[in-house]
Amino acid sequence: MLDRLNSTDAIVLADPVHLRYFANFHVEAISQHADFGGLLIIRPDGHASLFHDSRLPSTVLAAHVDERTPVSWYTGQEPGRGVRQLLLRSILDANGGRIHDSLADPFSPQLFDITSELRRRKDPDEIELLKTCMRATEAGHTWGRANIRAGMTELDFYSGVAAASQAALGHWAVVYGDFAITNGTKRGGPPSMRVLKNGETFILDFSVIVQGYRSDFTTTLVVGGEPTAEQTRLFKLCVDAMASGEREMKAGAKCQTVYDAIRGVFAAAGVADYFMTHAGHGLGVMHPEAPFIVRHSTETLIAGDVVTLEPGLYIGDIGIRIEHNYRITDAGYERLSNHTIALV
Repeated sequence: MLDRLNSTDAIVLADPVHLRYFANFHVEAISQHADFGGLLIIRPDGHASLFHDSRLPSTVLAAHVDERTPVSWYTGQEPGRGVRQLLLRSILDANGGRIHDSLADPFSPQLFDITSELRRRKDPDEIELLKTCMRATEAGHTWGRANIRAGMTELDFYSGVAAASQAALGHWAVVYGDFAITNGTKRGGPPSMRVLKNGETFILDFSVIVQGYRSDFTTTLVVGGEPTAEQTRLFKLCVDAMASGEREMKAGAKCQTVYDAIRGVFAAAGVADYFMTHAGHGLGVMHPEAPFIVRHSTETLIAGDVVTLEPGLYIGDIGIRIEHNYRITDAGYERLSNHTIALV
């Protein structure tokens, strides 16, 4: 990376995405110190040093660097050392005074382009971390399928899914996504106090974050477990559309080709106008990230991409969406998510 930047000085990074990707430095959101990050200093010889507030949560101990230096701001025995946001200013001044991934820095456009490109091709340790996220997400899906019922609120349902996901992990984690009754005008959203009713379609589309990485997959459930003929028809079209997209996925395939394969199933059934969302996207330390499987895509799949496919239809009082996660290979793909996709 430093060679491509043509820099003879150390590079200083502070963007949370860059610190997660290059150093596995993640500040867990449940901590009271979650608003504070760190500085990653990478010398031209590749030596990486990390500086951060000493009061950050234990997730920062998993950082992979040559040198990690906690800096004390507040011990609980005397007042804090000035304004907390300025704690690392002296470290910055001693290393050139620039944060190279600050939007104001001249290096930032090139640096963001380079790191975005690097993040496409997931390393084996990243795949394992993503699989950890996915196993927890599958546990939440299993709980949701077994426990959804009329009379509970969307928030009740979310609480159960989150608890099951966290129990599978063995620790707390952020669980976010769509936990909502859906239809032709509402395609998702956070859980609310809305009460579930028999016959409604409920989209369960969520992510679990572990060390900054995340899963993202979906099924649609019919409350009460008795889908109508129309719900079943639209669901089957989504399943067929996903299979059509899967047949096109491999390194070197155009994202536009994958999108067209999915939309083509809906077009043949006369419902393409009700496919209003992207057909998939990349996944990793951001959500979404490149590549984007969309109507006007310009990207090509590469070996090592981790992507989603998520066909959906939203017609009248019915909303249907399904989704899996995949690792792209030269020969095709490895499906990483293994939850049940079914209306009941």
